[in-house]
Amino acid sequence: MVNTVDTTAGAPEGTAPRRPGYGQLLRTPGAWTFLLPGFAARQPFAMLTIGIVLLVQHTSGSYGSAGIVAAVTGVSMALFAPQNGKLADRFGQRAVLVPGVLLHAASVTALTVLALAGAPLWALFVAAVPTGASVPQVGPMVRARWAALLGSSEERARLLPTAAAFESVTDEFTFVIGPVLATALCTGVHPAAGLIAEGVLTLAGGLLFAARKGTQPRPAGRRAGGSKRTSGSGASTEARASALSVPGVRVLAVVFLGIGSVFGGMQVSLTAFAEEIGNPGANGLLYGVFAAGNMLAGIACGAVAWKIGPRRRLIAGYAGLTLAASGLWAVHSVPALAALGLLVGLCIAPALISGYTLIEPLVPAGARTEAFTWLTGSVALGQAGAVTAAGQLADAHGASAGFVVPLVGTALALVTLVALRSRLTPKAPGRVAARGMGHRVPVAVD
Repeated sequence: MVNTVDTTAGAPEGTAPRRPGYGQLLRTPGAWTFLLPGFAARQPFAMLTIGIVLLVQHTSGSYGSAGIVAAVTGVSMALFAPQNGKLADRFGQRAVLVPGVLLHAASVTALTVLALAGAPLWALFVAAVPTGASVPQVGPMVRARWAALLGSSEERARLLPTAAAFESVTDEFTFVIGPVLATALCTGVHPAAGLIAEGVLTLAGGLLFAARKGTQPRPAGRRAGGSKRTSGSGASTEARASALSVPGVRVLAVVFLGIGSVFGGMQVSLTAFAEEIGNPGANGLLYGVFAAGNMLAGIACGAVAWKIGPRRRLIAGYAGLTLAASGLWAVHSVPALAALGLLVGLCIAPALISGYTLIEPLVPAGARTEAFTWLTGSVALGQAGAVTAAGQLADAHGASAGFVVPLVGTALALVTLVALRSRLTPKAPGRVAARGMGHRVPVAVD
């Protein structure tokens, strides 16, 4: 059984290979052409849920109602994200992204106007559906670009785990900035300002990212026929197969619901806690500390030369996350909650990074964007359920009750992960597994 990624591939004979790291990753030709636009395009994603919660809570006076509207948005995103990913794999990212961001901007505008007008809850639900369905899947698209770029050679392929860590850090950096920015706009400017800013930034950033066509993976429908298996009808099986047909992807999709429960439960419960203590502005600070822990852990994960495989790291990360979440409901002061929130954040990144890293050997290149969106959609679905449950509990029993949601969600995910861990092993453990685009290198399988 292989325990580490082979770092000697491509190194000149007689020289010591360079250990994969962020510096080497960022020197990859063409990387910066999509990294900067990609960062701008996904920044608003972290603002959406908290922007909805703060606006609807202001107009309705109920965390429960706010949580349900945010949950409808999250469920809609979870259901449509994989379809958007499949379309991006087949027709190209730009073809999906441009109409998507236009629809998202229009939907956010409609939801904002309806909330401010005091529309009934069902009307907000109607607007929330296209708002969630049109959320641009920029994070999975960036990860797919990394997979295509690094998979072009065996030497670059060993940087894939580092790329997964880098993307987790980038995601969490947006979750440091986004909620703080949305909260500041909603509490300091206008209750609708956070959601309006999300729509504007999504439109501008998404169009900018879509314009970078040179680095997007080649659409599956346009790849050379000689590089793909064909069915009896001549259609590409790689292009047609769903990522969800891979057992490991199904397990990861279920497990990532637990991570979503942490994000959703923390957002609502921290907001309710800040309101309870009479300091609404503390919400942004507390969530920022939580997200900062996630970001710091992501940086560390990418800098470590791991000697254990991603499957074991995923289990260890979830065990730590469950343990850290177990104390949230019992703390009642800002410093204590900030410290525990930081610890929870530190435990999320190892689980996220390990899960995304496992996608590489499990899923063929023509379905990777879809696979990444299944995980992103699962996080959104878990977040939606957590926002709803935490909102109802916070309304009925206070913020402390809302903090039970992350504990329950992570504990259930941990049990599922341990029970089904064997399905996260590639079909040929102990041999070489497919990496990148048509290349094979030894990878960790445990």
